[in-house]
Amino acid sequence: MTMNRTPRAALMALAALVSLTLTGCATTGAAGQAGSGATAGTAAEAECPGATTPFDELQLAADVRTVDGPSTACLADTGLPVIESNETSAVPLTVTGVDDVEVTVESTERILPIDITGTIAATVFSLGLGDHVVGRDSSTGFPEAADLPEVTQEGHTLSAEAVLSLDPTVVITDTTLGPRDALAQLRDAGIPVVIVTKERSVENIGELVDQIAAALGVPERAELLKSAIDADLTAVTTPIEASIPSDPADRPRMIFLYVRGSANVYYLFGEESGADSLIDAVGGFDVAGEIGWEGMRPVTAEALVQAAPDVVLVMTEGLASTGGVDGLLERLPALAATPAGEHRRIVDMADTEILGFGPRTPAVVDALARAVYAPATVAAASDGADDSASGSADGTDG
Repeated sequence: MTMNRTPRAALMALAALVSLTLTGCATTGAAGQAGSGATAGTAAEAECPGATTPFDELQLAADVRTVDGPSTACLADTGLPVIESNETSAVPLTVTGVDDVEVTVESTERILPIDITGTIAATVFSLGLGDHVVGRDSSTGFPEAADLPEVTQEGHTLSAEAVLSLDPTVVITDTTLGPRDALAQLRDAGIPVVIVTKERSVENIGELVDQIAAALGVPERAELLKSAIDADLTAVTTPIEASIPSDPADRPRMIFLYVRGSANVYYLFGEESGADSLIDAVGGFDVAGEIGWEGMRPVTAEALVQAAPDVVLVMTEGLASTGGVDGLLERLPALAATPAGEHRRIVDMADTEILGFGPRTPAVVDALARAVYAPATVAAASDGADDSASGSADGTDG
């Protein structure tokens, strides 16, 4: 598993969708398995059952398609992996963003990395420049950034005034935060704004790392971080690939649903959404590709029946907003009639982690694989998630 393949996923529709339905979520972030040159914190086994047990030593389900009950994927580590390097930012520098705008960065002393998934901030921290970050977006939920002031309001609306008050020397973002006028206002104020790709997938992590590092003048750090993530991905995916059926037809049929019960929003994420990349990484069979479902679109009963998933991936707060597993199946009767619905095989993971492709991707893949293939190991976590979800049908989304 490497990051150098052509990216297949973009969060093009997610920005508009999430800005309408998702308020800022605050969860603990986590790191991948520490690769070469990486360091990370630790989490108690009790908080994430089975997290420290090697994957090939877990009690794997004989047939994932016949497992009963939900499970929650949790990260084994609550800190970000950070590469070690003595390289300093080679500023001043001039870089051209993906919007073809040439930007001159004079200083990286006050960095503001913002996007709809928190991936840009996580990457800056993992590059070892977290001490220079002065603010965060509402999706940046890892502990290292917890005390930073937010510059997004009402979910993912960028506040130009909040940004200006932090006096950043460089802003790194994509086009998933709005309104566009806010970015124009920052540029009019003389702040260098570098636009990087909004595509998110397992395959294009390296591309994003390169773009962010280029804006900060730390190419050597970029190479170290990419190597560490690649090593971690290999370490995580190798035992998964060795444990799952070799025939794709025998693998669990999986889909990703984006749900917000309080807003009555139910989307099925298909090809080129990022979810397909994640499902492939955990060794599942991406049903959306089979039924020709592209991008992110409102789910239909026909699509669910045709997909007939064995496992459904969802965001934790999204699941809670429907009233938990029971509430989700009640709201989507067609889902209840699928194998996943009949077996209650809903796997949830924190909103700010599951699709935040970046330094934490190896850990996300590992956690999801454990929840899918070794549900008995994470049973305690899933029980807690279901308990918290009940009674939250009209609670806060995020």
